[in-house]
Amino acid sequence: MEQKRILVIDDEENMRHMLAVLLEKEGYQVASAADGKTGLEFVNEDLFDIILCDLKMPVMDGMAFLDKFQETQQESTVIVMSAYGTLDTAIEAMKRGAYDYVSKPFKPDEILLTLKKAEERERLRQENRRLQQTMQERYSFAQMIGRSPLMQEVFATIDKVAEYTTTVLITGESGTGKELIAEAIHQKSPRREQPLIKVNCAALPETLLESELFGHEKGAFTGAVVRKQGRFQLAHTGSIFLDEIGEMSPSTQAKILRVLQVSEFEPLGSTSTVKVDARVMAATNKDLSAEIRDGRFREDLYYRLNVVNVRVPSLRERREDIPLLLPHFVEKTNLRLQTQVEGASAAVVRALQRYDWPGNVRELENVIEHAIVMAGGSAIEVEDLPDTFQSFQSRPQYTEVLTDDETLSIKEASRRLEKTLIQRALQKTGGNRTQAAKILEISHPALLYKIKSYGLDHSSQD
Repeated sequence: MEQKRILVIDDEENMRHMLAVLLEKEGYQVASAADGKTGLEFVNEDLFDIILCDLKMPVMDGMAFLDKFQETQQESTVIVMSAYGTLDTAIEAMKRGAYDYVSKPFKPDEILLTLKKAEERERLRQENRRLQQTMQERYSFAQMIGRSPLMQEVFATIDKVAEYTTTVLITGESGTGKELIAEAIHQKSPRREQPLIKVNCAALPETLLESELFGHEKGAFTGAVVRKQGRFQLAHTGSIFLDEIGEMSPSTQAKILRVLQVSEFEPLGSTSTVKVDARVMAATNKDLSAEIRDGRFREDLYYRLNVVNVRVPSLRERREDIPLLLPHFVEKTNLRLQTQVEGASAAVVRALQRYDWPGNVRELENVIEHAIVMAGGSAIEVEDLPDTFQSFQSRPQYTEVLTDDETLSIKEASRRLEKTLIQRALQKTGGNRTQAAKILEISHPALLYKIKSYGLDHSSQD
């Protein structure tokens, strides 16, 4: 087994000598420094598994050493020692990155036990990282992560469609990652070296959208002081992604249809036709079939767009992916915020998997960022999550409601399940019975009757 390397930083020569003898006898390789500044020089020149650091020292004390050590971004486990410490001192040291705190004087067995605990913690941390890396390598696909059958099906579709210029319609709820699907298709296509031009059709007023897509000549309209190329021209030989395409006006839809049919268009104010070779991908969170029935979307354009449909599942349809997405977003947020949160407790994972995620993956990422900011330790706990999640630890699962040994009656089990769903809907809406009725898909009078029948809270408000 490889020798563990320990750096002892203490201004007392007797303490350094005693620890060196004790630790070398236990098989450790030991280096010593008389103050924090010298210890920092050792750290900058070499790597250590564990650092034992006294708090009260001349030149540079232990707290200052911890601050400077954090700047090195090394992963040594730091254990602080002090004969003058209090609980507040220990907490402050841990806030600055120390793993543990040992009060002097200590017995040899006490320091050895602390070291063994630190080694076990590091072993588990490395094993966790290895497993996470293995899982992400196995289930990641072009910046997306998913082991659920639905996501694996999406990945397979992307692989099949990417090599062709076929038009793709990407559908799914807001926040599911439709733009990532478009990026993946483009990056896996023969056009990957050419531009992918993105247009959010809902972000531009209709008066500007047509000009943005197809360009305009100088003087084509008030404010058109120079000639401008449109997004389709910029996407020539590459791809164009039209997000929120259901928001387009009928006149712009007609121009898009022409591009798809004959690969040409006229910029605003021009009589010249522009030929374009751009692979078109579009996305929407609307039901375009309903939009067609209501006369807001062209049926012929829908069929031109929907040559291949990629439906991105909602997060509540792929809850088994949450344990994979969680460490991915923790790592991503740590890099951006310069934090060092290592993961989340099992209770947090359970709470996240029980939530309905109306905002889907985008909401999950925001929730994790909130939890990292609020986290008081190295791991996210349930109390670090937004208030919405606090009750999820004690909330019964449907299987718990249905598998009570006291009854095998379908009628009674149905009543229990119905009561649980009503309680959940009322909790989710803050007691708003009108909104709860919509979620439950029953009438408002029916909900009022059931609330009374089950003896539920009468303080709910509409």
